Amino acid sequence: MIRVSVPDEAWLPVLADLPLDVLVWDGSSPQPEGHLDLAVWPYTVNPTALSEVDASRIGLIQGQSLGFDGVADVLGDGGRYANAVDVHEDSTAELAVALLLAATRDLDRFGAQQARGEWTKAWTRSLNDARVMLLGVGGIGRRVADRLDGFGCELVRVGSRARDDERGHVHATQELTDLLPTVDAVVVAVPLTDATEGLVDEGFLGRLRDGAVVVNVARGRTAVTEAILAEAGRLRYASDVFDPEPLPQDHPLWSAPGVIITPHVGGMSSAMQPRIEAVVRGQVERLLAGQEPVDVVVDHRPTAS
Repeated sequence: MIRVSVPDEAWLPVLADLPLDVLVWDGSSPQPEGHLDLAVWPYTVNPTALSEVDASRIGLIQGQSLGFDGVADVLGDGGRYANAVDVHEDSTAELAVALLLAATRDLDRFGAQQARGEWTKAWTRSLNDARVMLLGVGGIGRRVADRLDGFGCELVRVGSRARDDERGHVHATQELTDLLPTVDAVVVAVPLTDATEGLVDEGFLGRLRDGAVVVNVARGRTAVTEAILAEAGRLRYASDVFDPEPLPQDHPLWSAPGVIITPHVGGMSSAMQPRIEAVVRGQVERLLAGQEPVDVVVDHRPTAS
């Protein structure tokens, strides 16, 4: 019988109708004896803790996050890891648009006025007629583009390479130098890779016009924190991800002018649980049918000679 571990007892009803041996393992307690065909990794446990796991005794570790940076460095020999595709993209895109609107319409300023009981009107910018760059056209980027339809803005999409798709033209990142001075806002939704780490740096931000908005829902290390601080006030920065995380209580970003902070909660909405449950059930049903799992992003099994 297939053995599956889930991170807590709330998961048990999700798989109760399937012919499985299901046990609870939260990733921080000792690893169960014997072999697991599938282990659902806890959402709140950092994947770096996988370094303590004997991955050779687990057929597949199913993550609950879309990002998997660092997993390949810590997952032991024989391990396989799948990320959570189609779980967080919609909620993260929703937050990206919320941050873009909040920064564009100065909602943080009006929120501070509310706390003081102050009624002071002010003009703000609008997304209507604005030119918005979408940096990253993958799962999250596509959903951000969908949600920006109807806001009256011109969307400039940038990917790793130039191409055309059903939405039109995608510019290459090599064109950023020329494109950045022409936009009013940038939404960063790229995966963290060697090419994107530190992409939003002093040169990137320096090319943006005064008052431009930068929204980051990618990874903290895609942006250089010192560069963000240096441009705070001239630019508006609204971000869900930071370097470092968690952001220390005394970090200067908390009080930097024009900065809006959310604590990496892009995927933490009511939409997550039913979607991750569907992903796990799908993987289990494939195992029961003798099929290979999907969305495997790290595979440390020995290759056949």
